[in-house]
Amino acid sequence: MTANRPEPADAPHHDADQTAPGDIELRDSFFTDDPAFTDDPAVGEDAGRHADDADNTDDADDTQGDYELEERHALRRVAGLSTELEDISEVEYRKLRLERVVLVGVWTEGSVEDADNSLTELKLLAETAGSQVLDALSQRRHKPDPATYIGPGKVDHLRLAVEETGSDTVICDGELSPSQLRNLEDRVKVKVVDRTALILDIFAQHARSKEGKAQVELAQLAYQRQRLRGWGGNLSRQAGGRVGVQGGGIGGRGPGETKLETDRRRITTRIAKLRRELEHMATARTTKKAERVRREIPAVVIAGYTNAGKSSLLNRLTGAGVLVEDALFATLDPTTRRTTTTDGRVYTLSDTVGFVRHLPHQLVEAFRSTLEEVAESDLVVHVVDGSHLDPEGQIAAVREVFAEIGALDVPELIVINKSDQADSLVVSRLLAREPHAVVVSARTGAGVEDLLTALEAELPRPSVELDVLVPYDRGDLVSKMHEHGEVLRVEHTADGTRMQVRVNPSLAGELQTFVLVKTP
Repeated sequence: MTANRPEPADAPHHDADQTAPGDIELRDSFFTDDPAFTDDPAVGEDAGRHADDADNTDDADDTQGDYELEERHALRRVAGLSTELEDISEVEYRKLRLERVVLVGVWTEGSVEDADNSLTELKLLAETAGSQVLDALSQRRHKPDPATYIGPGKVDHLRLAVEETGSDTVICDGELSPSQLRNLEDRVKVKVVDRTALILDIFAQHARSKEGKAQVELAQLAYQRQRLRGWGGNLSRQAGGRVGVQGGGIGGRGPGETKLETDRRRITTRIAKLRRELEHMATARTTKKAERVRREIPAVVIAGYTNAGKSSLLNRLTGAGVLVEDALFATLDPTTRRTTTTDGRVYTLSDTVGFVRHLPHQLVEAFRSTLEEVAESDLVVHVVDGSHLDPEGQIAAVREVFAEIGALDVPELIVINKSDQADSLVVSRLLAREPHAVVVSARTGAGVEDLLTALEAELPRPSVELDVLVPYDRGDLVSKMHEHGEVLRVEHTADGTRMQVRVNPSLAGELQTFVLVKTP
């Protein structure tokens, strides 16, 4: 389906809320234009042939991530179909209705580019959730309107845009209060969702593990608990004994909006149950991690902005085969792989959930047990999308989350990814700002060797240096020194293997019997 930008209508005349000169003029490329959404049969057939060609590639190389991506695309929303009862017979199997949306933003600070980037990111979020963006509006204000988020005049403009485009949803670029959502829906007569609800919807679609689904449900319930509302006359209301008011008087008194209270109580009960389950899951994860901690294996965590290429980098470094997709929040569940340095030291490399500007605090709280892996790691590989319009803004947004989870003190290695698509001037600017950075392309493999060299240099080194002579019948100790230590020198003598090594205190205790000279 091709989304054509609507013809501009004559703007209504309003005094205080008329579009300000600083409002954003959106480019035509802003709107959804995806061959997968087209109504043109020729284009659709051509896209199908390309898909078939991709499916005919060597299946032997398919990874678990490839299977997950295929399953996700099988559920992709399509346009022109509705799940309403009257035309349910026309709905294709495993297809969902594509929502037609209008985006709304309030520009309170920063430059025009910042406001444009924020709306562009909201567009990508909406498309990831399965929507088609038909129009977008932005208003320059000192602060959002406390009643309707945008001013009354802009609300009229929004209502006209909704009617002209035939949209069924309005998405606001911010977190709206319950009263703002209700008032805006009453004015524009279609569903209104905010940025937080949009991100939570994406997380709900992409969560796969039991823990991930529980974390997302917990965040959604925490968000919904404050936004429950009744439906007017359909629910009984307590009249307070006032005759003639809301059906009051004898026989007119009711127990109040009991359905609302029941829903709120059920949500509170479910939240408590989810928190208990997550605590149990966190204990299980800690138990699994205990062996790595006991053996003092360094932990490296890949973190960064969503769609910066973290999973692609993990696949490039370890061959993990996790799902890779050019979409926001494509992977939510953390993946850990064991790997080794060039000199044989073992360490773990983990992928984490991506971050985004104004990440909903409900998600941070729900995913805190997972995000704490970042704070407990020995090194954070901070991946930045070098081809993004505002990579510095991405770095700042990620570090805000680091501060919230207590990870600012963890050593950080900046990795500027997508060098094959990035502007060389942007890359030079980032390197000047972040001298301790490496430029790579996870897709082509360029710069990966430099990244591994930098990563190995940043790994914590064993603290005890020893000179030992190990008998030939104790090959197990030699293997441990190679696996968990740093071998500086090896010499084979008549009495055994003489090695100068750096090891952790626990292994140093096992080697004390064979120490020749202890180097301070």
